[in-house]
Amino acid sequence: MRLQGPSQRLTIFIGETDHYHRRPLYSEIVRRAHQAGLAGASVFRGIEGFGASSRIHTTRILSLSEDLPLAIVIVDTPEHLATFLPQLDELITEGLVILDDVQVVKYVGRGHEDAPSGVG
Repeated sequence: MRLQGPSQRLTIFIGETDHYHRRPLYSEIVRRAHQAGLAGASVFRGIEGFGASSRIHTTRILSLSEDLPLAIVIVDTPEHLATFLPQLDELITEGLVILDDVQVVKYVGRGHEDAPSGVG
């Protein structure tokens, strides 16, 4: 897939302990994004944050949280993301979903000839 120029970034903020049918919610979202053929998805673990509940979640030792914030970031064309968004309605019961316009400058995957032995 070639992705360059005007695109959109879908960012989903959820908690680390959020689940969907006994599976981590972030894992289910990434799995579905992959099945939908989106350009890619990454999950980032926050070290501190709060959301609608106003409860602070942190990695600091004195107030260590078991529910750290996660951000799932997906960048693709507006058309591809528009068809993926309805799946999030089913999956996300608590969290924040944002969509913003971005400019993709470079999107390059590993080709078989560029990959080290055994990779690709």
